[in-house]
Amino acid sequence: MLCKENNIDLILAVGGGSVIDSAKAIAIGAFYEGDVWDFFTGKASIENCLPLGVVLTIPAAGSESSGGSVITNEEGLYKRAVGHEMMRPKFAILNPVLTYTLPTYQTACGITDMMAHILERYFTNEKNVDLTDRLCESTLKAIINNAHTVIEDPTNYDARAEIMWAGTLAHNDLLGTGRIGDWGSHDIEHEISGIYDIAHGAGLAIIFPAWMKYVYKHDVNRFAQFANRVWDVEIDLNNLEKTALAGIKKTEQFFSSIGMPITLEEVNINDEHFEEMAQKGTERGPLGNFIKLDQEDVYKIYQLAK
Repeated sequence: MLCKENNIDLILAVGGGSVIDSAKAIAIGAFYEGDVWDFFTGKASIENCLPLGVVLTIPAAGSESSGGSVITNEEGLYKRAVGHEMMRPKFAILNPVLTYTLPTYQTACGITDMMAHILERYFTNEKNVDLTDRLCESTLKAIINNAHTVIEDPTNYDARAEIMWAGTLAHNDLLGTGRIGDWGSHDIEHEISGIYDIAHGAGLAIIFPAWMKYVYKHDVNRFAQFANRVWDVEIDLNNLEKTALAGIKKTEQFFSSIGMPITLEEVNINDEHFEEMAQKGTERGPLGNFIKLDQEDVYKIYQLAK
């Protein structure tokens, strides 16, 4: 209503992913007479959008350079996404100094979130994507190499700048060029943070390794490549499965080392809502692209994450 009544012609989002995504929802809702939630359920199509600018304060979601938005509807505790090129911000100001005062936990959640954005794109069924494989791997390694520095020395400008830039590259679609990403882990996690209000990055630290354990046999070679190029695990040509599992273990150990939970038990979540979350997550169809996951698959991944 404010946008319509005051002829607002630009929205400036100052904050992190939640602020930016909310601003995007407002920007598309400014031209719609119905409930903005309709866009997130597929009942309405985006036809116009107010231009957005961003001053980023939390490197994490990558929303400052993406065309997507994720919001939660407290009626039913649904967390859903919508995307359109018109929603991509016109500009974003990234000043690492603005991140100096972030709590350590939020810094770690942001690191996990941006890594997950890369991993969603990395695990693809597309062939002949060596260039973007290498871009994904090098961006992951840059994040890993600077993560402990920003946690232990929050005012280290150089490390903060590396993390901030990596978070933008992780989700501006460059790394997904020529690839079909998975996005199953994000959808599975959205059901957790929709009900329990857990930080998205923390939820991803729990779900992504569980997803990896569930699907790695679909393409053991890719998981072994990930282990070798990102975590420096020596490839065992006689046992690629061992190499793949070592890479998954390294991923878990890294998340834990920066203060992230890696099991649902650590955040006091039991199996009470597993069936509900699996049902809600798949009510519009199977999740993911690397492997299509139905309701039973999603339930089993929650079980692996316990």
